[in-house]
Amino acid sequence: MTNQSNKMRETEKRKFFQKGEESAFEKSFLEIMGGRVLSRNSTRKFLPFLFFLALLAVIYIGNTYYAEKKIREINELKNELKELRYDYITSKSELMFHSKQSEIVNMLRSTGIKESKEPPRKIKPVVGK
Repeated sequence: MTNQSNKMRETEKRKFFQKGEESAFEKSFLEIMGGRVLSRNSTRKFLPFLFFLALLAVIYIGNTYYAEKKIREINELKNELKELRYDYITSKSELMFHSKQSEIVNMLRSTGIKESKEPPRKIKPVVGK
């Protein structure tokens, strides 16, 4: 049974690959690849339009690559912005901690400067002499 099926496959392959029986797809493919399509007068009329379509395709592909590149840049900038925001919040909290009066007193204690016990007085300007 396998011999018969193998023989049938061989005959089908021979029929498929015989030169006289080309399919429509094979004929059109060979005409395109061989250049016979370009030598026809009807095809020459459409060449400017085909070039225009090819130009549009190239522009479309280029635009897609440009948009993807910009999207990647935007995502990188968003990540950088997040990191900078975290740095800002950290720096701000450290500044608030170090600017407390008790922290300033502790830092200045080693230099010999002491905290004033008297509250500050407002200096009034002398008006009209």
